[in-house]
Amino acid sequence: MPRLTIIGSITDPGKDNRPNEDRAVWNDSCAFVLDGATGLGERQFMPGHGSDAEWIAAFAAERLAADMTAEADAATVIRRISEDARTAFTAIAGEQPRYTWPVAALAGLRMRGKNLDFIGLGDSVAYLLHDDGRAETHIALPWAFEREQAAAREHITRVGGIGQSGIAASDAQTLTDLRRSRERQNTEDGSVWTLGLVPEVADHLCIKEIAITGGATAIICSDGLADLVSLYHAYGEAELIRRAATAGLGALVSELRRFEREIDPDGLRFPRYKQSDDTTALLLRVEQ
Repeated sequence: MPRLTIIGSITDPGKDNRPNEDRAVWNDSCAFVLDGATGLGERQFMPGHGSDAEWIAAFAAERLAADMTAEADAATVIRRISEDARTAFTAIAGEQPRYTWPVAALAGLRMRGKNLDFIGLGDSVAYLLHDDGRAETHIALPWAFEREQAAAREHITRVGGIGQSGIAASDAQTLTDLRRSRERQNTEDGSVWTLGLVPEVADHLCIKEIAITGGATAIICSDGLADLVSLYHAYGEAELIRRAATAGLGALVSELRRFEREIDPDGLRFPRYKQSDDTTALLLRVEQ
């Protein structure tokens, strides 16, 4: 039976004056990273957190830790989290436009008997490096990074950079475009399914069985850290894991912040919607 051991964890906000909308969570059977999506509404609804996106990430993390056991049906767990989140949100917020609904990406690894599963929604990622040298990337939306970078490039070209606010949603036209895209999330008219207030996402949950013949080292991360691979091309998946295993996750976050804040603070070389994104990662071992 596979055994999952957490080696290290890190979470770092994109900016000190903004809430950290990521969460990492694990139990004896699984490990997950959740990435709350930046809110696009005009106000916050859920109390006790820095933003509604932070609330949904924290809400889901607590439930995953309690409910995502080795025996649990993953889709049922996600459906119940979404149902309860919708009840909690609408009890306070009432009926609101869909672009205000909080959502989060997630990626996780779960031991299930003799099997190891990747479980995902949205653009959080799991990288695996097997002891025999094979490397794998698992993400629910394999085209997500390329599509977001193309859209961010359009914003950068139009306005000349990310801007002083450090976030592209401060531009009115870009905010309109982002809201239109968010409205289509978690609907049959869209192509993006994320964890939030829509129980039907359980029917679109990405679950992939991963063969573990010996052992493997893995990183589960939000798209912030994944930018080192997908946007800045500083590492391949295997090199990223080896660097984390030798230097620690903190060294990777420091490299990420150097790209964001020193090398390309305005997104001209590496187009993105935020100067610095929340970054959360788990480093773990999986062994038979």
